[in-house]
Amino acid sequence: MSDKKIVQWDIRNGEIVQEYDRHLGAVNTIVFVDENRRFVSTSDDKSLRVWEWDIPVDFKYIAEPSMHSMPAVTLSPNGKWLACQSMDNQILIFGAQNRFRLNKKKIFKGHMVAGYACQVDFSPDMSYVTSGDADGKLNIWDWKTTKLYSRLKAHDKVCIGAVWHPHETSKVITCGWDGLIKLWD
Repeated sequence: MSDKKIVQWDIRNGEIVQEYDRHLGAVNTIVFVDENRRFVSTSDDKSLRVWEWDIPVDFKYIAEPSMHSMPAVTLSPNGKWLACQSMDNQILIFGAQNRFRLNKKKIFKGHMVAGYACQVDFSPDMSYVTSGDADGKLNIWDWKTTKLYSRLKAHDKVCIGAVWHPHETSKVITCGWDGLIKLWD
């Protein structure tokens, strides 16, 4: 994706079906929303774009002077929110239905990603938001208050991935650049 394009392939014959060519920097992430009728992409151009499937022109373009690159994006379990890991050490929440606006009341702070694309996740019951960080820590925030709820030393190097178990809401799995995968309960 470093050529600034999103390419849609037909895997049955290996042919390109559609190219989405509007980003001005390398594309970082793609997330399907709206029951897979649309997808959201982020890029090193510090923008978020929303696309209709099979239409190569973005119908929503979000870029503010204060925005940073957002290399990791996750859709909430209820499909209403996008959690975006911002390179300015914040997790930003955008609506994932219709307007795709930044929710200025839901900004999660207190961790340092230091340029890493640390994965963001929601607990299945939407009570918490979690992310790893550059210091190897697992950070857990309260969804309602946006306050840091817990911070654990998870890895000796960057904690790049953190996901909630989809059915057992007390369990989180992390992975780090130390080569380890850990289950937390």
